[in-house]
Amino acid sequence: MSHFESFFQKYDKLVFFDTETTGLNFSRDEIIEFSAVVVEQKDGQAVVTREYDELITLSPGTTVPPFIENLTGITTEDIRQRGISKAQVCRDIGEIFSGNAMLLAYNAHFDLSFLFYMLLRDGDPTVLKGKDKIDLLTVYKDRHSYPHKLCNAIEVYGLSGKVVNSHRAIDDVLATVAVMEAMEAEKDDLHRYINLFGYNSKYGLEGKPIGSITYKSQVYDPPAPLYEL
Repeated sequence: MSHFESFFQKYDKLVFFDTETTGLNFSRDEIIEFSAVVVEQKDGQAVVTREYDELITLSPGTTVPPFIENLTGITTEDIRQRGISKAQVCRDIGEIFSGNAMLLAYNAHFDLSFLFYMLLRDGDPTVLKGKDKIDLLTVYKDRHSYPHKLCNAIEVYGLSGKVVNSHRAIDDVLATVAVMEAMEAEKDDLHRYINLFGYNSKYGLEGKPIGSITYKSQVYDPPAPLYEL
């Protein structure tokens, strides 16, 4: 694994995370799986020090929609058998995100929005405050042409066979770590995307803006780095 030296000069750990959900509505739909990978520096090397992956119990009367079952392979019965409580996951998130951590995800606005609403209802949303954040989808859109899904990044960076975009959260988190390593090797500007998220002006920003984030419309033709706009 690459060193991420510049980040470890500022942060004690990098926390990559992903969610699987029952739908796209941040305030109404629910997280059914939360995964995180913690990367820390040990003896000058960046190493994975923790992997977390849990299914999360549904609210009474809620089931996994057929479309989501087909996409993720997660069934309502899976969650009944193996899911842990929302309150427990919220406590775990508080521990994983604690301390001097930077938070990273692919399409981070989506995952952070879902986390905020779950933490608001069943935990402590202040665990997200004061944490620097990077959206690796924003970086990818600045560097490569459409399409921009995680599976496209895996292919473009030659990571097929090493990681997979399975729509299971832990696989997607490990893929995101590998994509960030490739991005770091590709161009030394990741630090300029801290707390800077892009969006498509055609569709606008989905949901509410996150207070600590600067949002800018990304330019694709010709492409220009978001931090220079």
